[in-house]
Amino acid sequence: MAENKRTTMVTDLTSGSVAKCLFKFAFPLFVSNALQAVYNIVDMIVVGQVVGKNGMSAVSTGGNVLSILNFVVMGFSSAGQILIARDVGKKDMESVRKTIGTMFSLLLSLSLVISAICYTIRFRLLDWVNTPAEAYDFTMDYTIICMSGLFFIYGYNIVSAIMRGMGDSKRPFMFVGIASVINIVLDIVFVAGFGMEVMGAALATVIGQAFSFIFALLYLYKHKESFGFDFKKEYFIPNGKTVMKLSALGIPMALQSASITISMTVVTSWVNNYGVIFSACSGVLNKLNMMVGVLSNSLSTAAGSMVGQNLGAKKYERVPKILMFAFAAAFVINTVYVGVLLASPNFIVGLFTQDKDVVTNAAIIIIPAVIGAYGAATRTFAFGIINGSGKSLLNLAVALIDGLIGRIGIAYFLGQYLGMGPQGFWIGDAAAGFIPFLIGFTFFVSGRWKVKPTKKEQELENTEEPEMSSSEA
Repeated sequence: MAENKRTTMVTDLTSGSVAKCLFKFAFPLFVSNALQAVYNIVDMIVVGQVVGKNGMSAVSTGGNVLSILNFVVMGFSSAGQILIARDVGKKDMESVRKTIGTMFSLLLSLSLVISAICYTIRFRLLDWVNTPAEAYDFTMDYTIICMSGLFFIYGYNIVSAIMRGMGDSKRPFMFVGIASVINIVLDIVFVAGFGMEVMGAALATVIGQAFSFIFALLYLYKHKESFGFDFKKEYFIPNGKTVMKLSALGIPMALQSASITISMTVVTSWVNNYGVIFSACSGVLNKLNMMVGVLSNSLSTAAGSMVGQNLGAKKYERVPKILMFAFAAAFVINTVYVGVLLASPNFIVGLFTQDKDVVTNAAIIIIPAVIGAYGAATRTFAFGIINGSGKSLLNLAVALIDGLIGRIGIAYFLGQYLGMGPQGFWIGDAAAGFIPFLIGFTFFVSGRWKVKPTKKEQELENTEEPEMSSSEA
């Protein structure tokens, strides 16, 4: 397809300086993810300062439950982003249109189904994660409200994946900025001003996500000519071939996201058995990990899109440079973070709460936080090549080995078998974060990311379904 007005929204990531291209694309992602992290952290800070350790425990436990509900959209939107990036590299905008329509119809429907199911089993969910009795009511409030906003969370992730797949990381930053400002303001108004406690923090999050999704959707509609998606009714009918491609990559990536989330939830449930103080400490550690993950996730997402486009364009020589620049940047900046954390641990923990019990015990989260920081840096390399190459079976292997086997197994061994308690659980979870790098580096060295698709994959790629007319729709 020749370049024309319909592709003006697309950014070419296959030419020019690799470093400049990577950082130019990753920076808006970093700021966007940072803003998302900030408003999640503000939830914990405001609740911790106003409500105390019971509220912190609720935000920590409820946040983990919400993460479980998000694993589907995280996996499938990432898969959609990679498929779009590869089709952009091939200049196949018809496939891009099909992916967009299928993502919208499939994932938004799933968000409603998941919300309904989880609301029905809400009491069992909180029992499964060993919610501390002192924080149970707060956690229930937080969980129910976040469930009600799952549609908007899914919607925002879909729109952001579409834009990033086309090489546009600036607009998602703008939209998450809107959500962040709204969330932070409403956090203060609802929790501190109106005394709505944990319920206010959850409500602020949902309202912020709703506005972000609405503004992003309006932008996408306004610029529909740029990528050939006209928002007609028939465009939202799932395309069979696209569903197969999206599922082949999305299911393993969703399992990957789910396995890590489930492992974190399992570790949190074990820690919750030690009481509300350690549950609150776990919440602080999760937010610290979120902070350090912001840069790594931004770089790995950018690297994945760049690798996807360059593989689509068969520019294999650029891939190693993309991966090394991403890893080097994450390692250097995370080292600075570790230095700050080791120099002022009490100050950093004190930002979240002044509760003496939490501050006194929070020193045990520092070592896990340091290990987690370097593990996150290595994952920029791993997920850049794994996700960018679109190897679904490899994603599934990472999901099972990293999440379900590595994190839960090592955490249990250190925390339960060796009797290290909460710190052992956290260290084990953090140490397992290096597993994706071992897998990703082995895959990279093997050179199989350059291997041509199998006959079955080629058939799936080349088999076109007949278009459905508007009258048939």
